[in-house]
Amino acid sequence: MVKINENFLKLPGGYLFPEIGRRVRAFSAENPPMPIIRLGIGDVTQPLAPVVISAMEKAVEEMSRKETFRGYCEETCCAYDFLRYAIQGSYKARGVDIADDEIFVSDGAKTDCGSIGDIFGVDNVVAVCDPVYPVYVDTNAMAGRAGDYDGERWTNLIYLPCTADNGFFPALPEGEKVPDLIYICSPNNPTGAAATKEQLKIWVDYANKHGSVILYDSAYEAFITQPGIPHSIFEVEGAKTCAIEFRSFSKTAGFTGVRCAYTVIPKELERGGASLNALWSRRQGTKFNGVSYVVQRAAEAVFTPEGQAQTQKAIAYYLNNAQVIKKGLSAAGLTVYGGENAPYIWARTPDGMGSWEFFDLLLKKACVVTTPGAGFGPSGEGYVRLTAFGDADATKTAVERVCNMFQ
Repeated sequence: MVKINENFLKLPGGYLFPEIGRRVRAFSAENPPMPIIRLGIGDVTQPLAPVVISAMEKAVEEMSRKETFRGYCEETCCAYDFLRYAIQGSYKARGVDIADDEIFVSDGAKTDCGSIGDIFGVDNVVAVCDPVYPVYVDTNAMAGRAGDYDGERWTNLIYLPCTADNGFFPALPEGEKVPDLIYICSPNNPTGAAATKEQLKIWVDYANKHGSVILYDSAYEAFITQPGIPHSIFEVEGAKTCAIEFRSFSKTAGFTGVRCAYTVIPKELERGGASLNALWSRRQGTKFNGVSYVVQRAAEAVFTPEGQAQTQKAIAYYLNNAQVIKKGLSAAGLTVYGGENAPYIWARTPDGMGSWEFFDLLLKKACVVTTPGAGFGPSGEGYVRLTAFGDADATKTAVERVCNMFQ
């Protein structure tokens, strides 16, 4: 008889966002008094930049002619040279030298964050920031690295508390247990906090000292507005020998429905006598056939001067929404974080209310969908996350509804 991966049976309930969707659908069936406004799941609402659309149209036209048709992408790292060189140039503009064959293009940072574990043994010790993007935890649980779930946390994971007291950035772990794999997301999802170079340097030095690997998710780097906040961990000295970086076009350029991202693995990064760049290349070559030519041309257009100007316009739109949410909820008496260098607002629930309890209250009283902080880990309890990716008018209306609840 076939054996299943029993680690899946240990997973609690369902993935966070489908559970939110289930509750919203159930509420919608009750004919709510007002149209529902979704500030929960972080999907974008602004259309693709005109220069991106033009690039896609041109690429589609090329695919219609025999002489310019493209089939499988057989180039390095499952990516066409033109996109890898464009990405390489964006790093160089920030003073970071990355070789083009250290860049791996994929269909999403979520995919890569979930798949990177393939090149690591299942007995590695994993540390995650708490609260944490659920994909980091769930994929390690599926692989068998997380141990058992006790109703609040996984027994084999090291949880690094990120609270208001430490500015939502973790301190080095205490005790004899040293993590082999360390997940860091900056700007952070869900708290919106952005790490300084000094904060990251502490972790880089720690990883190099202990032979750990930092899995650095910088999917929201384009939202950084504060000077001195690094956009890449490779801006930190020593990171090339201990870090892997994930980036995405989803929030940067509105590619959530188009799908494109990239992962950078320096060739200097070796563990167990093996190049992690070579291992990931082998993994991708076996399990992945690359992103379509049309999408890669669209992604290339993001790095043009026109593309940068047009995508920054959309980012500014979302950051303005973030300020509307932050200022409005603060005026209503809530304690609010984030929204400065990230599209997320992290709001403390009032009067010690539970995260799901406050989620339900906002849904029923204001018809506003948020994300319960408890879904991001133990330290997320007592908070809700709101996203700035909605329509500006709808966002303003949602904030007004929430404020009216506290009058």
